[in-house]
Amino acid sequence: MMDCKKALAECGGNAEEAAEWLRKKGLSGADKKSGRIAAEGAVVRYIHPGSRLGVLLEVNCETDFVAASDAFQKLVNELGMIIAATDCICVNPEDVPEEVLAKEREVELGKDDLSKKPEAIRTKIVEGRLDKIRNQMALTNQMTLSNPDKTVAEMVKETIAAVGENIKIRRFIKYRLGEGIEKKSNDFAAEVAQQTQAKAPAPPKVEEPKKEEPKKEAKPLVAVAASVVKTLRDATGAGMMDCKKALAECEGDMAKATEWLRMKGLAGADKKAGRIAAEGVVASYIHPGSRLGVLLEVNCETDFVAASEKFNQLVNYIAMGIVAGQNVQYVSADEIPAEVFEREKQLEMAREDLKGKPEAIRAKIAEGRAKKIAQEMCLLDQPFLTDNSKTVADAIKEAIAAIGEKISVRRFVKFQLGEGLEKKSNDFAAEVAAVTGQK
Repeated sequence: MMDCKKALAECGGNAEEAAEWLRKKGLSGADKKSGRIAAEGAVVRYIHPGSRLGVLLEVNCETDFVAASDAFQKLVNELGMIIAATDCICVNPEDVPEEVLAKEREVELGKDDLSKKPEAIRTKIVEGRLDKIRNQMALTNQMTLSNPDKTVAEMVKETIAAVGENIKIRRFIKYRLGEGIEKKSNDFAAEVAQQTQAKAPAPPKVEEPKKEEPKKEAKPLVAVAASVVKTLRDATGAGMMDCKKALAECEGDMAKATEWLRMKGLAGADKKAGRIAAEGVVASYIHPGSRLGVLLEVNCETDFVAASEKFNQLVNYIAMGIVAGQNVQYVSADEIPAEVFEREKQLEMAREDLKGKPEAIRAKIAEGRAKKIAQEMCLLDQPFLTDNSKTVADAIKEAIAAIGEKISVRRFVKFQLGEGLEKKSNDFAAEVAAVTGQK
């Protein structure tokens, strides 16, 4: 109220000028707050309709009170949509990776309009163009959706002025479904030629006389009630005829029939491992409290399966499992860099309990421990969220058997609010001493 009164007095009662005066006053205050530590805030996500594009974002403020405010939540939600709608790859212009700039520099230097210019001028023009590219790639320089005349940096400053705390966009990542995956092309001419070649008559084979083998007694068929078949089908997701056959083979034993179907399905799942899976979903999970979030891409072969309830339920359980596994960093053991494994091995070698042992035994024990740690880092080796008796890899294989398509977890990222940030500690005794000393 007092600020508004002062603004109107300063601007001769002109409401528009007073509003601008207040805005400038607020932005000035926002600059003063930029040095404060902001380690609270929220991890948020934006998944574009269709689940083919997703964003995970961390924005920090100073207190959890402001993090829960409408002004802060409005800001972070709009930021997620802006990231999805633009080609930005980093928060600030200075964050653009050097390898990206090097590639752009090479492209610009090779353009025809600069070929006849002196070297010094070419370099100057190219650096000017790179500055423009740098700005285009930065989130803070993007125009906001709510006001196309305002940049993200200005929107953040205005929110700082409104809430009275420092706010910083710390990091974000964007996944686009199937980017970089080779998709199957339907070359019908090639398929016809391949089929024609396959159907060409083969040279006649000389058949050897068959040895007579003792005839096996036919297994008596077991009558299976339709209601029992339906129960097995509901429990496993397998086809009706497969369930009927499983029960017949296992003499009506539900547990054995389930295992029979599982083994049959896993064998089929292994055969599908070579197929190309470029459809699927980009999904996310934000743990209650918005302090921990996951973005992941899970692929299948068709958009029909990607829209199915069974597939999406699997994806959701995998996402929650990533949050539950504190050390999970990689999809599979193949992704763990050799230097990471070697570092863990050396750390284990240096432990006190191994110091008195011979070198060869120490190395063997350390390697075993390092392998166990590596297993804890891999998503596919984690216990499945709803059934700890099987791993995530087992659950995916069972889903492949039930759905009939290849399914693979391609990538994921996990953000934990404030990890690595220095947090402010309230040492009231030190504060009182400091104030007393000043006086």
